[in-house]
Amino acid sequence: MTVGERLEGLPALVAPNTQLVVLGSFPGAASLAAQQYYAHPQNQFWRILATLFQADVEQVRSASYAFKTAWLLAQGVGVWDVYASCEREGSLDAKIRNPVVNDFAALRQRCTGLSAVAHNGAESFRHAHQLQAFGLPVYKLPSTSPANASWSFERKLAAWRSVFLQHGLISS
Repeated sequence: MTVGERLEGLPALVAPNTQLVVLGSFPGAASLAAQQYYAHPQNQFWRILATLFQADVEQVRSASYAFKTAWLLAQGVGVWDVYASCEREGSLDAKIRNPVVNDFAALRQRCTGLSAVAHNGAESFRHAHQLQAFGLPVYKLPSTSPANASWSFERKLAAWRSVFLQHGLISS
């Protein structure tokens, strides 16, 4: 990517029955290249979700993207990002420039069963107030990005588990 090049994000991965949507900031370079959410092999998103839903972690991680997305939607979980587009060199959130925020009102209309929003990391959580305006509980979760190396997998998993338990998506 050259400086000043405008990058377009991925479409919302949601359904009318989506109960909780996980909002990232903006897809990393690997995800944009693959046109898939959380495509970087070291991102722990798919591992965390498979563990939470007691699925075979390796089966989910190695499955086709079509399988992963259908499986995730069947769990009542959607995925999107706070930014529709931005300028960025590399994949770090700190490098995001001139972002355009996604249309959260349209998300709310598409997901009539939405009961909560979970932000995957601090950059995404900067926009929590916009989602709180809809009267939904909003959570800040530790980023699943490999750049968030200060949190162990177990610590991230515990934080994610707490939110998913509160909303009845998983049982204890």
